[in-house]
Amino acid sequence: MTGPGQTPLLDKLPEPSALRRFDKSQLRQVADELRQETISAVSVTGGHLGAGLGVVELTVALHYVFNTPVDRLIWDVGHQAYPHKILTGRRDRIRTLRQGGGLSGFTKRAESEYDPFGAAHSSTSISAGLGFAVARDLKGDSNHVIAVIGDGAMSAGMAYEAMNNAGARHERLIVILNDNDMSIAPPVGAMSAYLARRISSPQYRGIRKLGKRIAEKLPRFVKERARRAEHYARGLAVGGTLFDELGFYYVGPIDGHNLDHLIPVLENVRDMKNGPVLVHVVTKKGKGYAPAEASADKYHGVVKFNVLTGEQTKSSSKAPSYTKVFAEALIAEAEKDERVVAITAAMPSGTGLDLFEKRFPNRCFDVGIAEQHGVTFAAGLAAEGMKPFATIYSTFLQRAYDQVVHDVAIQRLPVRFAMDRAGLVGADGPTHAGSFDLAYLGTLPGFVIMAASDEVELINMVATAAAIDDRPSAIRYPRGEGIGLERPKAGTPLEIGRGRIVREGTSIALLNLGARMQQCLLAADKLSAHGLCTTVADARFAKPLDHDLIRRLVREHEVLITVEEGAIGGFAAHVMQYLALEGLLDGGVKIRPLTLPDYFIDHDGPEKMYEVAGLDAKSIVATALNALGREREASLSNIA
Repeated sequence: MTGPGQTPLLDKLPEPSALRRFDKSQLRQVADELRQETISAVSVTGGHLGAGLGVVELTVALHYVFNTPVDRLIWDVGHQAYPHKILTGRRDRIRTLRQGGGLSGFTKRAESEYDPFGAAHSSTSISAGLGFAVARDLKGDSNHVIAVIGDGAMSAGMAYEAMNNAGARHERLIVILNDNDMSIAPPVGAMSAYLARRISSPQYRGIRKLGKRIAEKLPRFVKERARRAEHYARGLAVGGTLFDELGFYYVGPIDGHNLDHLIPVLENVRDMKNGPVLVHVVTKKGKGYAPAEASADKYHGVVKFNVLTGEQTKSSSKAPSYTKVFAEALIAEAEKDERVVAITAAMPSGTGLDLFEKRFPNRCFDVGIAEQHGVTFAAGLAAEGMKPFATIYSTFLQRAYDQVVHDVAIQRLPVRFAMDRAGLVGADGPTHAGSFDLAYLGTLPGFVIMAASDEVELINMVATAAAIDDRPSAIRYPRGEGIGLERPKAGTPLEIGRGRIVREGTSIALLNLGARMQQCLLAADKLSAHGLCTTVADARFAKPLDHDLIRRLVREHEVLITVEEGAIGGFAAHVMQYLALEGLLDGGVKIRPLTLPDYFIDHDGPEKMYEVAGLDAKSIVATALNALGREREASLSNIA
């Protein structure tokens, strides 16, 4: 650490080129300062802490050994990229992380030349890295491409598809496997570091190449036995036979916190001339911060916290989160029906299924970061008479759309999709927003699609989904707390395709789908100040539509405004098509759809993002007044 009166080394690092001028003996101090800076910044902003702390030494070593940004460093997911951002000219803005107008919580091409590829969803770095490597070779360039991927991300099939392709093509590509939980490695220490250095050294590779040339002149059966013996010996010494089979030259495992081990191996790998290589680095999540080391799950993603105690700031809201409400509702259904089972894709606590698993450990299945498999697995369960709830964030369900179409919808299998984080999610930004599920599921014949306007509605929708046995269904609900309603212990199934009137009016009709209901009610209050009596309706179902309710709203009001937390092409599109086919657009009613806009909204507080999207009460009021030709009032209401 920095001594009294000494200038921190981190202050002398405006960018990685300055790091490369340091002596290797100084890198330990750089890493220590970088770790403390990361902890300090995230304590102020919140964010993903444990993963970043685990790769501090790896980040320093990579930027020291490789000539970034000419050499392309591609991080998978981006949870671990905060130290990378600090080292690459963004330290002065690191306390704007995940704040409106500030740094993204993930790598982002528009933010820095040191972020060659944007990341947020997992398991993409090897595929992208191979694309960079092929493009480099086609252009005749000679830079390195380094893809960093975590052990969790390696549970996704896409990573192996990429490795299979890369191993067959033989492009020069370096993959760093950051292993902090796999336990696939033998003990990491001096011996494994020695072996890794030897196997990645030019001398060993030269001897191996000579041996191969000699073996080519031997009879075929002798050559094959020699190849198997060498392959087996390497496997016994250093593991990695799976990666060898995929065509990668395996090096490791290496202690990812020991710079004296890391740097020589990375230098050897950098100097390799041909083919893909995988460097297996073993790290510890939360390294160097005791609270994070002791509780990796709680410190994966954090809110603001006290650095000294590790205590995280608690929400002042008394209302439970929608996630918890869903979990308790699902447990209630599972108590009544032993066929109810739950599936998560590596997000048990994020989806609330950790609570379900405690109650029903044999009926909860974590498939890893493998949404495609998870959906088809659920389809198989449904085909055998079980009642699977595939509980997946809306943004992550996008990864399995083909399986939703072919393995679920076409076969009309009653898989129930519980889509957490529907709508805009705040600090994680557009990569995690649940913007598109209404559009991408709404096109599928036979689907029942529900959106909860409050926590009681969510409980009832869970009961509704459990009762649907002849087709697939989906429930969407937002991130964050409910509105504090008293909740029943178990839900009551809703009538399929039937909405409800929440408030009666005469001139303006607001047809809401989802969690903008409170903003609709607030807008109705504001419109009354303009002399406009407003009906507020809760559609409940995006599919099938409540035709009777829609007809009534159109016939009895001057203006109909649909409100949804989804992209263009969702709920409003279905309403408009129904009205057009029924000839109900010809009666003079003015219809205005309010959806998410046709652009990606940058990270900010959720309500600020909804204001930008035009889905807050003020925007609803302005839309109604403009529809009636009262533009001056609309302009004033938007200012108020």
